[in-house]
Amino acid sequence: MGTIVVIGGGELIELETLEIDRKVVQLTQKAKPKALFIPTASSDAPGYCDTFSKVYGDILGCETSHLLLVSQTYTHDEITDLITAADLIYVGGGNTRKMLEIWKNTGVDTLLKEAYSSGTVLAGLSAGSICWFEYGHSDSEAFDDQGEWQYIKLEAMGILPGIHCPHYNEDIRVEDFTRMVKGGGLPGIAVDNNCAIIYKDKEYKVMSTREEAKAYRVIDSEQGVVVTEIEEHPSYRPLYELYSAL
Repeated sequence: MGTIVVIGGGELIELETLEIDRKVVQLTQKAKPKALFIPTASSDAPGYCDTFSKVYGDILGCETSHLLLVSQTYTHDEITDLITAADLIYVGGGNTRKMLEIWKNTGVDTLLKEAYSSGTVLAGLSAGSICWFEYGHSDSEAFDDQGEWQYIKLEAMGILPGIHCPHYNEDIRVEDFTRMVKGGGLPGIAVDNNCAIIYKDKEYKVMSTREEAKAYRVIDSEQGVVVTEIEEHPSYRPLYELYSAL
């Protein structure tokens, strides 16, 4: 197993997740790690790329690069070289469904799984946190339909078990995620903005940049769907605790 940092949300440009981002860099155990940004979900938004370079480059001291799968064309070897050279890979937010389709068509999903197995630190926010799980609670329909839309259960890459809801403290996500977990047979992992769960080998740890930002287990049981806070601890905890039955 490897390392994945699942960030529920927060404004990178406003430095809302800076201490989490600093931890992402520290997890590489490199003095000047190579940090690759994949902004597929935002259609390679230039401003987003600039923000990543400022935060992970200028502030956190990484050597940054970008994989621009929407706005540029690469050979498979070029994509492979960018991903395998990275010490950490950060996936930005946006349209999760569109992102995963592009990754599948370009083979990026397979390369990211290989990077995980080889020890590259993976991280991401929103779409960039959903992608690592079996399924995600996604607002991708909002990008395709300017009228009414609904949250959807979206199949993702399946590196991490369960179904994940980012931005848990926004909109109607608490109620809607409960609906999605009920009868679905999968444990739910929900994360507020400005909070993250670090999955490291067979252990996990919660960290946040605001006291009110939390992470939760959302489990369907005989008593109905039960939501429990995943507590912050100074040290890592065994991963089985996160998924054990209530």
